[in-house]
Amino acid sequence: MIMRIRGIRWILAFLLAWAACGPAVAKGNLDSEARAALQSLYAKAPAAKALRDKAKGILVFPSVTKAGFVVGGQTGDGVLYEGGKRTGTYNTTAGTIGLQAGAQKYGYALFFMTDEDLKYLKSSKGWSLGTGPNIVIADEGTARDASSLTVKSGVYAFIFGQKGLMAGVGLVGQKISKTKP
Repeated sequence: MIMRIRGIRWILAFLLAWAACGPAVAKGNLDSEARAALQSLYAKAPAAKALRDKAKGILVFPSVTKAGFVVGGQTGDGVLYEGGKRTGTYNTTAGTIGLQAGAQKYGYALFFMTDEDLKYLKSSKGWSLGTGPNIVIADEGTARDASSLTVKSGVYAFIFGQKGLMAGVGLVGQKISKTKP
């Protein structure tokens, strides 16, 4: 029993160290990383490309690091684009608790379809996914077929570039906050 607890502690220590010390996107490279991530997303998901010209704003997090063992967390920096121009930088953080183990990196992009949704992001003191505008998660099937999206209001989310292994179920509290450039 003691050996199992020590083993679990070592695994947890490794995961947390990996998450904290893993290659982060440098602030100077954030814009170029975000633009490259969007180009890659557009090449793989025609639905995202179709939304690009209709969206009022696109918030892209090119690299989010997530790690946990029962208790976990994630963090990453992103860029907001309006009309193809960078208009702000944001950070996403989340805490999780539940049956989970592992570590992974991924990126995601949020397409804001109305002025009201974009205004909510910009004016809130930290926007939590699950509050505010409605979010539609574009799964792999939807992401490949632009005609399957019914563009109305809300925010469309695309997850891409997943690397690593993270398994489990848990409760997530995620927050997106504006940062200083």
